[in-house]
Amino acid sequence: MSVLGPSFSPAVNSVSMSGRSRPPRPVAAVLADRLDDVPVVDAAARLAVARGAPLLLIAVLPPLLPRAVAPAPDGVTVRAVLGRAFVRLAHAGIGYEPAVCHRPAGRGGRLCAARGLLDAAITHHCSRLVVSCSGPEGLDAHTVMEAAAIRGGPLVHAAPPVPWVPLTAPRSFA
Repeated sequence: MSVLGPSFSPAVNSVSMSGRSRPPRPVAAVLADRLDDVPVVDAAARLAVARGAPLLLIAVLPPLLPRAVAPAPDGVTVRAVLGRAFVRLAHAGIGYEPAVCHRPAGRGGRLCAARGLLDAAITHHCSRLVVSCSGPEGLDAHTVMEAAAIRGGPLVHAAPPVPWVPLTAPRSFA
């Protein structure tokens, strides 16, 4: 179900393997409701278009409270996290699928959050993951790369952080 833009057609974008065709595996963008989500979406969209693959947007949400119901991938909470991506994808004309990854509750070790993210990506059969270099603790590109190397995949791409631009004082027209 594509929520925005043209939908992905496996019949058009398929890989032939010994007489059978299978759709390409998705490229995932990890979004944590930060300014760094913009370069992550841009890099993931470029990879998805170049590979003829669908785009998966994984929204990173806070830990679930005990007995709380997880939000639906197309729910309001997830759309709020994915908000910065919508404009970029609309301009590029790219469709996407939403997914959710909850940060682990408590302290589960340095790689715990990255393992949870990789679980979400593998559940959706992602071959590539685009993560911000300056992502939240445990979900930065270097930690996710380390966890993926231990696990044996998927391939993790690091998106550069948003460059810092100093604020300028407004001009006075005197």
